[in-house]
Amino acid sequence: MERNRSAPYARNLGLENLLRELSDLLAPAEKLALARPRKRTWPVVLVIGPPRSGTTLAMQWLAASGAFGYPTNLLSRFYAAPAIGARVQELLTNPSYAFRDELAGLAQEIDFRSDLGKTRGPLAPHEFWHFWRRFLPTVDIEPLGERVKEVKAAELNAELSAMADVFGKPLALKGLMLMYDLPAAAEFLPDAVFLHLERDPLFNAQSLLEARERFFGDRAKWYSARPPEAAELECGSPFEQVAGQVLFTQRHIAEGLRAVEPTRKLSVSYSRMCTEPASVWEDLRERLAARGCPLPRYDGPRNFETADAPRLASGDLDALRAALAVLQAPSA
Repeated sequence: MERNRSAPYARNLGLENLLRELSDLLAPAEKLALARPRKRTWPVVLVIGPPRSGTTLAMQWLAASGAFGYPTNLLSRFYAAPAIGARVQELLTNPSYAFRDELAGLAQEIDFRSDLGKTRGPLAPHEFWHFWRRFLPTVDIEPLGERVKEVKAAELNAELSAMADVFGKPLALKGLMLMYDLPAAAEFLPDAVFLHLERDPLFNAQSLLEARERFFGDRAKWYSARPPEAAELECGSPFEQVAGQVLFTQRHIAEGLRAVEPTRKLSVSYSRMCTEPASVWEDLRERLAARGCPLPRYDGPRNFETADAPRLASGDLDALRAALAVLQAPSA
């Protein structure tokens, strides 16, 4: 996924170098920040689901509620020192610390738009990949398997707790890099609640195929999460690959969540997320209340425009349906 990106998605190498330099300089201060006493322990909501299943919309929805701290585009610049970055963000954007409009304009509203998971604006939610890679023995969204023993769990929990403590709210962020190892993740992240997004497989696979074309300019190139069956899927057509990517990922998530206690998980369809966000909020309130952290009453959008509509050529849609049918057959 790192190579052969189309021009709009190419990395900014100058930015990457500057961020590495900043990380090195802030590392000593981050250790001091993590050593400070915490006010309390906050739950962490981890949004999971196959790529292109609605996880970005869910994160934008949680962020816009004002009830959660979350990794922003601004905070992502401090991926190696988020306890420091959270304080910098509060200083720059929290109205409580404003002085005569010196920094007016930084705190923009979240507009629920995105481009392959990438949002716009300093306070829009960010996927926080570089942060996760500090603690996990991989750079990709893939099963950890035996490598789960290499997860730096204590350091990860400390950073999550420190960020939540700065914001004074429960934390919400994407947990896609853990979704193939959910039983283990539930153990080493004891304060986590999993918000699982499910989307109609046909439209989920269609969106993945479109993402390949936009990100690489080539629908034959693999995009995003790699389920355990990825190596076998790569021998098939792009239609078979994205169909398997969606279905196998959903199966692994469902299987993993069976080992997680009911008060720590919530599975929601993308269509329900779009048409009934208030009812989803009530279910989430129930989960967090069980962990001693009640959320406010819902005061967000009544609904969202769904992206579930045929967009591919009819022949491509037929090929996707056929690939899904084979994998959904009882013997698959």
